[in-house]
Amino acid sequence: MSKSTTKYVCQSCGYVSPRWVGKCPNCTEWNTFVEEATQPVKLSRKMGTASKIEPVPMEQIEGEDVPRVSTGIEEFNRVLGGGIVPGSLMLLGGDPGIGKSTLMMQLALQLKDAVTLYITGEESVRQIKLRAERLEVKSSKNILLFAETNLDLILDVIERGTPDLVIIDSIQTMFRPGLESAPGSVSQVRESTALLLRLAKTKNIPIFVIGHVTKEGVIAGPRVIEHMVDTVLQFEGEAHYSYRILRALKNRFGSTNEIGIFEMHDTGLREVLNPSEAFLSERRYGTSGSTVVSSIEGTRPILIEVQALVTPTSYGVPQRNTTGFDYRRLSLLLAVLEKRVGMHLGNYDVFVNIAGGVKIDEPAVDLGIATSIASSLRDVPTDSTSVAVGEIGLGGEIRTVGQIEKRVQEAAKLGFKRIILPKNNLKNVKGNGEIEIVGVDCIESALEAMLQ
Repeated sequence: MSKSTTKYVCQSCGYVSPRWVGKCPNCTEWNTFVEEATQPVKLSRKMGTASKIEPVPMEQIEGEDVPRVSTGIEEFNRVLGGGIVPGSLMLLGGDPGIGKSTLMMQLALQLKDAVTLYITGEESVRQIKLRAERLEVKSSKNILLFAETNLDLILDVIERGTPDLVIIDSIQTMFRPGLESAPGSVSQVRESTALLLRLAKTKNIPIFVIGHVTKEGVIAGPRVIEHMVDTVLQFEGEAHYSYRILRALKNRFGSTNEIGIFEMHDTGLREVLNPSEAFLSERRYGTSGSTVVSSIEGTRPILIEVQALVTPTSYGVPQRNTTGFDYRRLSLLLAVLEKRVGMHLGNYDVFVNIAGGVKIDEPAVDLGIATSIASSLRDVPTDSTSVAVGEIGLGGEIRTVGQIEKRVQEAAKLGFKRIILPKNNLKNVKGNGEIEIVGVDCIESALEAMLQ
């Protein structure tokens, strides 16, 4: 008889080693290797019916439009690309307490004509019932609750019931009795995801899987599960803000550029249909270091307030802190301001904040960041009726940005009187008389136009 062997698997990245090591050579994490027993698989060479299956030419395969199922939540539909695709496996990750289970329960309550099987491995069915009552939505008879972590029993229930939607909360609590490793280990998570993927494809049932995240903010478990699933959703937000952002890190059936914005209340998550108005609602006028910028998230323009605070440093090395903006990009903009504009920032601490807890990595907000820094340094307020758009190059030039027409329309819709944009973008903008369009080609002229 063949003997079982042991291997050591990194619980952070899934790297396999024949012996235990303190530091993972793949992800450089310490003390992450766990011993797992493996049973060798005996290969069979018998010719069965499966061996008679032949490849099919592509031209003989008939294409068809897969109908999507609306979630009843417009922001959710936007991120998914129009709705839920039958037979897809979707992974939802997020920080603890961010609202993943609440979002899934609201999704189940919105699908009134579909039978939803909610499988919980962390809570009891009574706790799930209390959450549904807190959402102030009338409970649906089509929601079936099942508190179980044994994946074999779960698959048997799904096979017998054939629900329209399955929610797994969470994948780290599921286990297969045939594996000797503990629930949440790399082997258990990988095998459980593979079984759920096979079930979703064969039964044509969409399955949502909730996953935990590590302290770095990435989904826990081996990265192979992100490659196995059809869609990877990230639910994020700052702990001290009520806004939550749902974005797609991977989507085989749609774009990964769209985001959905929600606001957390006592009665659950509410859609933010006009995020620009929500993010600018607490803006203070006449204050230095504040500029409104226009960012494109997918196909939707969003106006956001950018704040900067420049103060004399109390330490030998000045501080550079950012919230919601790339630190390295800030260092680049500070170097351009010192070299091209002549601002001496070596003795000042610089703090940059994107109001509302939003994270922006689009270069089109460079001009707004630089304007806020210059405004705070000179203690001169920016024009509160203007919006700044533009990417800043190393030479101090203002480079063109994409989808400029949508940015101008969004600024005009919210009542702004003027928009500062790259001069080369003027040929792509049709003036409608509702907003003044000013083109700039360098950072000096942009500062002159924005600072009062």
